[in-house]
Amino acid sequence: MALHADTARVLTDWRAPDPEQDRLRAAFLRHLADHPDGTRRECVPGHITASVLVLDASRTRALLTLHGKIKIWLQLGGHCEPGDTTLAGAALREAAEESGIAGLRLLPGGPVQLDRHRVGCHPGGSWHLDVQYAAVAPPDARHAISDESDDLGWFPLDALPEPTDDALRRLAARAALVTS
Repeated sequence: MALHADTARVLTDWRAPDPEQDRLRAAFLRHLADHPDGTRRECVPGHITASVLVLDASRTRALLTLHGKIKIWLQLGGHCEPGDTTLAGAALREAAEESGIAGLRLLPGGPVQLDRHRVGCHPGGSWHLDVQYAAVAPPDARHAISDESDDLGWFPLDALPEPTDDALRRLAARAALVTS
């Protein structure tokens, strides 16, 4: 259960940017305390997921996926897998798999934000407790569309495509503020 312990550590150490994010952080920690399998997709009430807003080397554009199932533009990411031992590693694995880009580098400071949203992973639905990071792609990065995407594209952080959601808009605004 290395991933479970790492996720609890990440969330315990993370400094939420505002009271709402701190409430989500506390809810995610309660979920982990109540569910030893809380990082696994099999956890029916909900499960931790890891996503990444991939930025270009100038940090002015984000690589977004037109999600194959829900048909909106989103950051890259998804379910933690049995081989994942750290949450940051799960996020980077997901981003590399979905973008085809090697050498992504997470921005310092841990997650950028948290998001909780309803999904259809199980009959009757469940929750994704998404821990959202930001990463920078190498200057010469070339992306490749995965089976999970209908399209991939680079978009200015201040001009995200439609359709998207408010969580991505908040993530892009917060990622733009991360220094170093």
